[in-house]
Amino acid sequence: MTPQLGKMLVIVGLAMAGLGALLWLGRGWGLFSWLGKLPGDFSYKGKNFSFYFPLGTSIAISLGLTLLFWLFRK
Repeated sequence: MTPQLGKMLVIVGLAMAGLGALLWLGRGWGLFSWLGKLPGDFSYKGKNFSFYFPLGTSIAISLGLTLLFWLFRK
């Protein structure tokens, strides 16, 4: 394992922890209330069963991360 890979893993881990904390704290303030409620997010609630599949949210996050990584690569 090279030192560069180790640095990259630490940076990615810290970024993910920071993003997780931001999402966790932001929910209480209503900053990210749109997450999970986009068109394309499927939810089904039955009598003894519930199913949720956040397809629209997944696509939005994927597009955002793709743009972010593209900008960092430039």
